[in-house]
Amino acid sequence: MTLSIRNIIPILKAKFIGKNEVAIIDSISIDSRSLQNSGSTLYFALLGPNHDGHHYVAELLEQGVTNFVVTYIPSNLQGKANFLVVENTLQALQSFAAAYRSDFDFPVIGITGSNGKTIIKEWLNFLLSPDYNIIRSPKSYNSQVGVPLSVLGINEKHNLGIFEAGISTTNEMVNLQRIIKPTVGIFSNIGSAHDEGFHDAGEKIKEKLKLFSSVDVLIMNKNRTIEAFLNPKIKTFTWSSDDGKADVFVIAKESPDKTELKITYKKLCFTITIPFADQASIENALQCLMVLLYFNYDQDIIQQRMLQLYPVEMRLKVKNGSNNTTLIDDSYSSDFQSLKIALDFLESQKQFKKKTLILSDIFQSGLVTEELYSRVSHLIVSNKINRVIAIGKTISGYKSKFPNCLAFESTEKFLAAIETIPFENETILIKGARHFSFEEIVSYLEEKTHETVLEINLNAISHNLNFYKSKLNPETKLMVMVKAFGYGNGGFEIAKLLSHHKVDYLGVAFADEGIALRTAGISLPIMVMNPESTSFSAIIQHQLEPEIYSIKGLTAFLKLAEQKKLKKFPIHIKLDTGMHRLGFEEENVPELISKLKDNNTVEVKSILSHLAASDDMKHIDFTLSQIKLFEKLASAISEELNIKPILHTLNTSGISNFPQAQLDMVRLGIGLYGVSNDEDEQKLLENVGTLKSIISQIRTIQAGESVGYSRRFIADKPTKIATIPIGYADGISRHWGNGVGYVLIKNKKAPIVGSICMDMLMVDVSEIDCKEGAEVILFGENLSVSFMANQLTTIPYEIMTSISQRVKRVFCRE
Repeated sequence: MTLSIRNIIPILKAKFIGKNEVAIIDSISIDSRSLQNSGSTLYFALLGPNHDGHHYVAELLEQGVTNFVVTYIPSNLQGKANFLVVENTLQALQSFAAAYRSDFDFPVIGITGSNGKTIIKEWLNFLLSPDYNIIRSPKSYNSQVGVPLSVLGINEKHNLGIFEAGISTTNEMVNLQRIIKPTVGIFSNIGSAHDEGFHDAGEKIKEKLKLFSSVDVLIMNKNRTIEAFLNPKIKTFTWSSDDGKADVFVIAKESPDKTELKITYKKLCFTITIPFADQASIENALQCLMVLLYFNYDQDIIQQRMLQLYPVEMRLKVKNGSNNTTLIDDSYSSDFQSLKIALDFLESQKQFKKKTLILSDIFQSGLVTEELYSRVSHLIVSNKINRVIAIGKTISGYKSKFPNCLAFESTEKFLAAIETIPFENETILIKGARHFSFEEIVSYLEEKTHETVLEINLNAISHNLNFYKSKLNPETKLMVMVKAFGYGNGGFEIAKLLSHHKVDYLGVAFADEGIALRTAGISLPIMVMNPESTSFSAIIQHQLEPEIYSIKGLTAFLKLAEQKKLKKFPIHIKLDTGMHRLGFEEENVPELISKLKDNNTVEVKSILSHLAASDDMKHIDFTLSQIKLFEKLASAISEELNIKPILHTLNTSGISNFPQAQLDMVRLGIGLYGVSNDEDEQKLLENVGTLKSIISQIRTIQAGESVGYSRRFIADKPTKIATIPIGYADGISRHWGNGVGYVLIKNKKAPIVGSICMDMLMVDVSEIDCKEGAEVILFGENLSVSFMANQLTTIPYEIMTSISQRVKRVFCRE
C-alpha cells in the first residue's frame, strides 16, 4: 500500500487540517502501543465504550507519527500534524478498506457461521496455496475492526482472498460485506454463539446471510432452515449426508483416527480420506472439499491434499523455557501479516529486555522476495529484536538484513547446532511455516514439566476486562487484582497484559508479589493490600504503595519514612466499615488524622474500604450502610487533611450491583478471570482457565476388583479405567473423588473412581472410545470452576488458587 493523504481524503469524506496533503502512507494502525508505527503510518483514533484513541495522539506524535484520522483534534495539537477529521473513525476505517478492496479484481472467499471459520480458512489456504498467491485473515481477525485490517493487507501479487466474517448482533454484517465483497461464500454452520445479540435464531441467520448478497455461489450444508431465509437469486452449491437433493452427497465411514468419505458429485463417485474422526472436523473438511470441486480440481489432487489436512493451532502460546527464558510459540504459520501480529504480541508479553526471533521462510506475501525481506527487516528493527535465527534456504540468503543473525538452511541443521547457541534470560518468538516443524524447536527449548497444564486464554481476559470497563463511568479509574499468582492463573503474564491495556493500578496481597512484578519489569502503580511492617523497607525500595490499616502500622511506616527522608511517598488508607477484617474504625479516625496532619513524608494517594456482602442482595441495606459510612469517614479525612485522594470501595460484584458507588476507582478481581455469582452476567463472561492433562494408562478390571487406596471403588462389572497424572498435590480436592466429580474426555463425562491420589486420579472410561495420550479436561468452559465449587460447597476462588505451581501455565492468544 502506497497512497498519499490527498488520495485518502475523499475516500473518508474527511476535512483535512494540516500542512502536507501529499504525505505518503504505507501502513495503517489502530494501536498506539505498536512499535511498527512510523512517519508513514496513518493512525485511526477509534472510540470504544471505555477507550478513546484520541488520548494517544500526543504520545504517537513523539514517536514520529504525523498522520491521524480523528473525530476531533486533541487540545494543543492543532497545527502539529496532518488531521483527517471525520464523523466516525471506525466507519472511516471500514470505508477506506472497502475502497481499497475495490481496486482488486480476483476471487474472494468469504466465510461466516457460528463455528469453524478459522479452521476452514486455514485448511483452504493449505489446499489452494500450491496454485494461488493467497491473502487471508491473520489468526481470527473477523470483527468490525479485524476485517478491514485484514483486507488492507492485499497487494498487487495476490490472486485469491480468504476472509472470515464474525458478528455478534444485528446491523454488523452489511459493513463486513462491503469490505470483503466475496465472490464465493461459505456458511459453516449455525450454533448458539452470540445468541444474546439476536432476538431469535432466524434473526441471526438472516444477519449472517447478508455476507453473501452478491456472491457467485454459496457453499453450505443443505439445510431447510437456512434455505428458508435465503434469497432465491443466490446460487447455492450444497452438500449433505442425508438429503439426496444436495449437489454433493456424502457417506462417512469413521474409524478412531480417520474418516473415509464417499463422494457422489454429478457423474463422479470417488473416495477421500481425512485424518480426523470428530464431527466438527468432518464438516469443516467437507466445506473445503466443496471449494475444490467448485474450482474444478482433479480428483487425484483432491484425494492427495485432503489426506494431508492437519490440526490447526489458532493461538499464540506463551510458555516457560529453560534457562530463564519465555517462549512465544507461533510455530505453525509464517506469513507477513501474522508476523506483524506476533511481533506486537511479543512486545506486550516480553519478560526480558533481550528479544530473539526464530523465523522460517515466509510464504504468500504477494511481494517479490527482495521487497518482502526488506519489509521483514524493517519490522524486526522497529520491534528492537536483538537476535534473529533465520531458518530456510530463502531467508538465509538475506541474513545481512537482520540484526545479529544466525542462518540455517533447515530446521534439522539448526537443531544439530542448537546446543552451541546460548539461550538464557530472553523472550523468544518462534514463528515458522508448518512444514519446517518448529514444534521440535519449541520442545527442545521448553522447560520440562509434567503433562498437566493450565491454559490461560489472554483474549478472554481482555474480553472480561472490557466487559467490566463498559460498566464504568469514563472518569472512573480501574484497579485490577493480581494477588495470589493472579488468582492461580499467573501473575506476571496477566500483569503484562493489564499494562498493555493501561489499567490504573494493580493490587497484590503481599510485598513479595509486588516485588516479583517489579523485578519482571511491570511499571504500573502497585498497591500492597496486606503489608507486614517487616516488608516496609522493601516496599519503599521497589516503589510499591502500601495499604495502611492500623495506627501501629502507620506509626511504623512514618518512622521509617522519616529515617529515609522520604517526600510524599504514596500510601493508601484502609477503613473498616463493617467487614471487620482490616482497617481503621470510626473511633480511630481522629488519631489517624492527627498523625497525618502536616506530615510531608507520605501522601494519602487513596482511601478505601471493602464491602462484606456486595454479591448478596439480601444484605443490600448493610452494604448501603457500609458505603454511606465510608463516604462519611473519607470525606472527614479529606477535609481535615485538605487532600483529594482516590476513593474506592467496590469489588467485582459491587461494580455490577452498586454502580452508584463507583466513586473515583473500582477494584476488579474474580470477574477478570471469568467468574461471576450472577447467572445472567456469567453468560457474558469468557472462560479464562482450562486445566488439562492426558491419559497415562488404560486398563480393564473385572467385577470385584478395586481401584485406589482403601479400595473405595469396587467394580460390579468389567470396567475400563484410565489413570490421569494429576492429584491433590496439583490442587484437585480429594472430596472431588470417588463418584462425586468427573473429568471430560472427548467432551464426555468420565466419573472419578476411588480416592484421588497425591499425583494421580482414576476415571471410568467404559463408555468412551479413547486411547492413552488422549486429552483430559479437569475444568474449563464445559466444566466450570463455579460448578465444581457448588458441588464441593466452596467458592471458585479456592479451586482456582489451589492449582499448584508445579502445574505448567501456558498463555494463549488467538
